[in-house]
Amino acid sequence: MGIPFDEKELEISGYVPATRMTPEFPLFTYPVTQREAYRSVMNNKKPVWVITGYETQRFYPSVNPEAVARAMVCEAKPFDNLTQAGGKDMFGVDWVFMPTAGGSMEAECERLLDDVNDWKEKVTFPDVDSWDWEGSAELNKDFIDPDKFIQPWLYTGWFERMISFMGFEEAAVALLDEDQEDAIKEMLMAISDTYNDIIDHYVKYFDHIDGFFIHDDWGSQMAPFFSPETAAELIVPAMKRVTDHLHELGLSAELHSCGNHGKQQIENIIAAGWDCWMPQKMNDYEALWQEYGDRILLPAPIPQNLKTMTEEEQIAAADEFVAKHCNTPGKPVIINMYDKALLTEAFARELYKESRIAYSKWPEA
Repeated sequence: MGIPFDEKELEISGYVPATRMTPEFPLFTYPVTQREAYRSVMNNKKPVWVITGYETQRFYPSVNPEAVARAMVCEAKPFDNLTQAGGKDMFGVDWVFMPTAGGSMEAECERLLDDVNDWKEKVTFPDVDSWDWEGSAELNKDFIDPDKFIQPWLYTGWFERMISFMGFEEAAVALLDEDQEDAIKEMLMAISDTYNDIIDHYVKYFDHIDGFFIHDDWGSQMAPFFSPETAAELIVPAMKRVTDHLHELGLSAELHSCGNHGKQQIENIIAAGWDCWMPQKMNDYEALWQEYGDRILLPAPIPQNLKTMTEEEQIAAADEFVAKHCNTPGKPVIINMYDKALLTEAFARELYKESRIAYSKWPEA
């Protein structure tokens, strides 16, 4: 059995401040730290309460040139995307910040590759040791909250890296070209080795790193970019080299992969060793959780109209969510990052309480 629930836990200990994207969110008097609760469900499938995402702290230091190029910096020193974002990423690809999109796009310039067979001659890999890790560690020594789950983001993944080297059309064609197949496998494995090197540096220089959130889009709003067979043959082995390394270090591996590809690619996501995936809403992620939630940590949907419900209706909705999703040992659930902004205080309180009670009854084994 887990930690018994105590009504005193519902005493609010503080609030996560509102942001441009999310409302103010209550923090309860937890029996363990938010970090411990998140690690327990990610690493061991032993939930303490339903994770909402507010238990994490985003950390993406500018020591990694990708963070600057992709306009994703989050560290102790303020960063202004309008004046500082963009420039060359770790492989020398030039990026331009697009204010209307809130992110960066590859600059209009000559691509690094036309044919993946030329990758050894035309792609220059970064010297990760040369980055100012000690300086970044000093800068951020008081930034990282030891009570939060620290999960740095790692841009860019494997297919997206090919896109940055070649452009989307050429990358997609390369995946279908038998003459480039062996070169793709070799190049993606070399990219994975670079990612593992970066991961090792994070672990060495920063305290409390708990896992990595790695980005590789696999589909449009309508369909996958490539077949499950192509992913299994060319991309999954390279991904697994990284997820295996993370697991050897005791860290979790979460995939961020946009697109409507869950039904077709979920087996590949599991085979690649990911601990967690947050599908976008065009995927039927209730169905995905029902079928695969015992094999990978997945979200289930909450009512999209919580903010128009009465408090009593919100409480009932939380009770229904817990009854449906929190009573099968070995099959935890989390709140989708895309639903995070919908949460209300009444729903969050009841969700916390009822999930604590439900999960406390799960067997330890």
